[in-house]
Amino acid sequence: MNADPSRRQAALEALALDDDALLRACEVEFFIASGPGGQHRNTTASGVRLTHPPTALSVTGTERRSQVQNKGAALERLREGLKALTYVPKKRHKTKPTKGSQKRRLESKKRTGEKKAQRSKKDQW
Repeated sequence: MNADPSRRQAALEALALDDDALLRACEVEFFIASGPGGQHRNTTASGVRLTHPPTALSVTGTERRSQVQNKGAALERLREGLKALTYVPKKRHKTKPTKGSQKRRLESKKRTGEKKAQRSKKDQW
């Protein structure tokens, strides 16, 4: 996942915050979460959506019947997402096989081809 530098910087700053400060930096939205959990879950706004505006990262927590537990789960997911945004892939350098390794590979292929050719000649008898 490649993020632009400003988004990556915002994610780094957000990761340095404690949970309360991170929650204050987010837009918190509660909604009715569908799924298993019975009438209580289907009638209460226990689903939590956290949106971090500087990084435009949005996560939800809906697996529990409790709003507080869902908020904790969403916060964990948000931290994981922010951590993923801070990842900087290593620069890759093009490499060429050496002349010797190319030669060895071709010789090996030639030997394999000759073996297979011998098999088909044996089958003709």
